[in-house]
Amino acid sequence: MKPRMSTSSATQLRKEFLRKWIKGLHVYTNLNKGSMGILDRKQAIKLSADAAMASTRRAATHWSQALMDNVISSSDGPNRILVEQILGRKLPAHNNNNLATIACSKRILRKSRIISAHRRVVPRRVKSSPDYVARKLVRNKTRVLKRLVPGGERMDEGCLIRETLDYISSLRVQVDVMRFLAAAAQKLEA
Repeated sequence: MKPRMSTSSATQLRKEFLRKWIKGLHVYTNLNKGSMGILDRKQAIKLSADAAMASTRRAATHWSQALMDNVISSSDGPNRILVEQILGRKLPAHNNNNLATIACSKRILRKSRIISAHRRVVPRRVKSSPDYVARKLVRNKTRVLKRLVPGGERMDEGCLIRETLDYISSLRVQVDVMRFLAAAAQKLEA
């Protein structure tokens, strides 16, 4: 496992996230010049925070790449510009065929698993044995974790654990920055 971040690197990461998040909010509000409703503001905060959080990792992790892809694919036009502004570079053309290929491949694999499961003769297991229950519990928890971490569906268990730890530390940075801003806003109002 990775050692915990030092205080100076955590502070530096917070500053970088805050800078990119504010830049993303400015870009998003400039792209949507009309009056923004509450839902539009919520989306602006979420998208710019996601893009800033993923860009602080510099595509070094699977979850940051998946999160960036999610931001871009949610609506190509303004979100793509938002990500390009935060990253400070142009992104390559988005290929939608890749997503269709992955979905098609998953469907084929699912069908082949179902067919092969019917062909196999599996010896009966005692479903109350501790090993069986433990394996099933781990499998279910892994499935839930894969849904929580962006891009987790395509990771094996070892990679999933490393990526989850990194994702949690990035979420902690995001929460710390947002709490700091909320506290500062409250002090300004008082």
